Amino acid sequence: MKNLITQNSKLKKTSKELKMKIFNFGITAYKTTKGKLTCPFADACVKFCYAKKGAYIWSNVAQVFEQRYQATKKDDFEYKMIDEIKRKKVDVVRVHDSGDFYSTKYLYKWLWIADQLPNVKFYAYTNSIKMVKDAKNDIGQNFDFIFSNSGKQVNLINKAIDRHTSIFKSSEDLKKNGYVDASKIDFNATKWMNPNNNKIGLIFH
Repeated sequence: MKNLITQNSKLKKTSKELKMKIFNFGITAYKTTKGKLTCPFADACVKFCYAKKGAYIWSNVAQVFEQRYQATKKDDFEYKMIDEIKRKKVDVVRVHDSGDFYSTKYLYKWLWIADQLPNVKFYAYTNSIKMVKDAKNDIGQNFDFIFSNSGKQVNLINKAIDRHTSIFKSSEDLKKNGYVDASKIDFNATKWMNPNNNKIGLIFH
């Protein structure tokens, strides 16, 4: 399919602010129309997931996300993704503005893609914490993972060393607790923007 990677409104703003080409890739949120889990370790986040609201659930948009999920199952997914990233001259890819790493095989497809494109930065918020930690020796320097604090594996997060998120009601609460605000500029969540603070704050909308 065409346009595997796009830009949502937040990443368009981030790209403009940072003068970088930042694109995102998303698949169906939580589960597909046939009941396949795309966020197998989601928990409380299902209730407030923005990818299950608004434009994300319009029939035409939902169909595109479903098609992207199906594309990830194919043997040529990695090659098509690499071609598109090169063609669009992308600087940064946010993996999953919707969906998550639903299997180890799928995670490794992304790790391989990143290995082939060492000059492109990749990052992802994820609830698949054990999966990512088990793959730590295979994760390149150009891939950053931010662990979400609202999934079934939240107990595996070591807040002292793991880059992780927390949801706040206001920017005042966020800053008071020493978290980096990534609510408007999404790339703030990454190690490249904030290497000395692994506490990533998001404001609940």
